[in-house]
Amino acid sequence: MRPVLVIVGAGPRGTGLLERIAANAPELYGDSGLDIHLVDPHPPGAGRIWRQEQSPLLWMNSQAQDVTMFTDETVAMVGPVRPGPTLHEWADIDGRVFSDRQRLGAYLNWVYEDTVAALPPGIRVQYHAGRALRIAGPREGRQQVWLEGRARPLLADLVVLTLGHLDAELDDEQRELASYAQANGLVHLPPDFTADSDLSALRPGEPVLVRGFGLAFVDLMVLLTEGRGGRFEESSGGDPGSGEGELTYLPSGREPVLYVGSRRGVPYHSKIDYDWTGERPPLPRFFGPDEVDALLARPDGFDFRRDVWPLVEKELGFAHYHRLFTVHPERTRGAWSDFEEKYAAADPAEREVLVASTVPDPADRLDLDALDRPLEGVRYPSYEALQEGLREYIRDDLTRRHDPSYSPDLAVFLGLLSVYGQLVRLGDIGSWWHGYFSYLASGPPGPRLRQMLALSRAGLLNFLGADVTVTAEDGVFRAGGASVPGASVEARALVEARLPEPTLERARDSLLRELYDDGVGVTAEGLLAVDRGDGRLLDRDGRPHPRRFALGPHTEARGSGAFTRPRTGGPAFRQNDATARAALAFLWTAARHDGIGDDDGDDVRGVGQGAERVADGRGTGRDDELIAESGVENGSERGVEPVAGHGTAA
Repeated sequence: MRPVLVIVGAGPRGTGLLERIAANAPELYGDSGLDIHLVDPHPPGAGRIWRQEQSPLLWMNSQAQDVTMFTDETVAMVGPVRPGPTLHEWADIDGRVFSDRQRLGAYLNWVYEDTVAALPPGIRVQYHAGRALRIAGPREGRQQVWLEGRARPLLADLVVLTLGHLDAELDDEQRELASYAQANGLVHLPPDFTADSDLSALRPGEPVLVRGFGLAFVDLMVLLTEGRGGRFEESSGGDPGSGEGELTYLPSGREPVLYVGSRRGVPYHSKIDYDWTGERPPLPRFFGPDEVDALLARPDGFDFRRDVWPLVEKELGFAHYHRLFTVHPERTRGAWSDFEEKYAAADPAEREVLVASTVPDPADRLDLDALDRPLEGVRYPSYEALQEGLREYIRDDLTRRHDPSYSPDLAVFLGLLSVYGQLVRLGDIGSWWHGYFSYLASGPPGPRLRQMLALSRAGLLNFLGADVTVTAEDGVFRAGGASVPGASVEARALVEARLPEPTLERARDSLLRELYDDGVGVTAEGLLAVDRGDGRLLDRDGRPHPRRFALGPHTEARGSGAFTRPRTGGPAFRQNDATARAALAFLWTAARHDGIGDDDGDDVRGVGQGAERVADGRGTGRDDELIAESGVENGSERGVEPVAGHGTAA
């Protein structure tokens, strides 16, 4: 009988794993037969978040030239490079465009189809549109994958979970707010993927409190304004999407009035809108593989703030000042070589003195704490003053992110990418870093911030400031914060503009909850514990499971996205390659020595006419709620699409 691999989740991460299987199979698996089954309720390739069936108003927050699903020689992996086009090359569009998500979904669907076609003739792929509910089976035997709507389990020799981002049950605070809203006839929208939220209860002209100022808020803002018939006009006669000039918003009359705040009280920094020129900072310098090895070798472990953050801070400062001294020397005192030598030897206090003596303008100094909390200690006499203060902050951010004279900011961005690639090896480092990185390096395109300014001037977007808290009393929701002491705003609607936290205990996904109940290892942050080398699931004693793997944001190796910028090392690609090679090696060896497929059981991989029908690239898959199965009888199971792999008859 042919070995069976089940991939639970067919979005970008599952597709990326499949691509690495295609690249490594000729070396590790030869012409042997293998059935791969993908299970996901969403289209393979694009999956839930990037599916094409969503509003065309929703953009990516990356330029098209910065998105690829293919490896290159910068990826530190054992397997071969399998080159392919970036999004902008595939779509034949300007690389600097912030593409809509529908186009990215089409690209991801194509990558899936291209990958299936690249598999050796002996490997067949079958996609099943549905959810996996539970995995059972002994450590040394075949695994049973139970699917929604099936009476019998699917038998698999190896299972990989690539579930993407997940929905979560409400935490205690959200349950209390939801109960209060229901009892008082209010509207409460908990953390969710904005494109999937029902916003119809947010009525025209009514105030809506919003907690969260990141990318989920940007989606909410767009859907409640342009999505309801409003439009932006370029006051100077330009293109509203160009990021130039001042926008004016022309309302439809169907918009609610938004009041938004968060811990920081400001939106994520705009994307940088100029290109790098000249010498790049030689990274990594102070936080590279050797430093990570030393942290991992500590017998008592490490603390992120105490042991890791000082190295990160020094690395980002090095990138910043390398650019400042080498490209803008007129704004420094002394030579870069002298500064670099002293900087390398200095402790944090000494570095502060060094920078103060060699960088005269405080605006040219890197202050990571001030960047994190720009409204710390800032107080406004009224909400009206706060509105103008925040508009000025956003205008200044846009100016700086479009002006190459501030190119040390771009050097810090490169430093952040370098650091992120190293941090992946440390596993679960907590949520603070991920939020900080997103705030600095993964904010919205500049045009989105210009739209914020236009909506603010139109009175449809109001800022609440920093350290916002929400109380539920007197039959309403009430929000206040530190930026305007003593002031508050009341509303009958509250939206939590952020994604659900992907913890196992609160995951809505029954498969993960079952794994939790069965004793799978869980980190302090509530994520799946996995082997850092190949992604095998760990139990609570730290033992790797020989037949179960996991990749993605529900694991402690969540730090890397499913796709990445070209020529940046792609940590996710490295992880995918390691897992693909481990899976292929296991399946090849076990098939020859352990008698895969010889045990008794309810083998539903398909033995009739439909067993030869596998993947044609139709269907779904996503980075979020991705699931997998292991076979279909006669290719006729309801909700299952047989599709054809390379060399097989469809």
